Amino acid sequence: MRTIISTVANEVSTVLANVSDEEALALANELHQAKRIFILGEGRSGLMGKAFAMRLMHGGYHVYVVGETITPSIAKDDLLVVISGSGSTGSIYQFAEKAKKAGAKLFSVTTNRESKIASISDGILVIPAATKYRRSTEPTTIQPLGNQFDQSVHLLLDAIIIYSLQTETNEHLNEVMRKRHANLE
Repeated sequence: MRTIISTVANEVSTVLANVSDEEALALANELHQAKRIFILGEGRSGLMGKAFAMRLMHGGYHVYVVGETITPSIAKDDLLVVISGSGSTGSIYQFAEKAKKAGAKLFSVTTNRESKIASISDGILVIPAATKYRRSTEPTTIQPLGNQFDQSVHLLLDAIIIYSLQTETNEHLNEVMRKRHANLE
């Protein structure tokens, strides 16, 4: 078991070490500039998106998850962040097109810079991880499906929020976020 845990941790560390600082900072900048933030992903990428949305809310951002009943319409000055390992998920592409037509900015978090969704995006954050497709450009992994991508997305997006909040507040980060954490539990 120790060997598997160590291998998974090393895989994710290697992926994160190869992420572009400029792309990560570009996403942090877009989050700051957006009037409202909308998060979209399918399957496990969608679950990672919901975790990201929760942390953004804890950080004081106005954020919504696409598909939830309380999500308003997207508009100019809003930002849609899509999470798709392949960058080719049909339903995500359709939503991305609609968001662009409404005047929103589009930022893709993907493994595939050449993907259909990336091609219409205003910004791209490439996570050089393995997906379920195992393209020749993806790293090797002992993990099934898109586990390596999902884990890397979660840690990287948390790091972007930490970076963003540390540059904005003088208060202790944990205390600021704890005040916004759910208290009906």
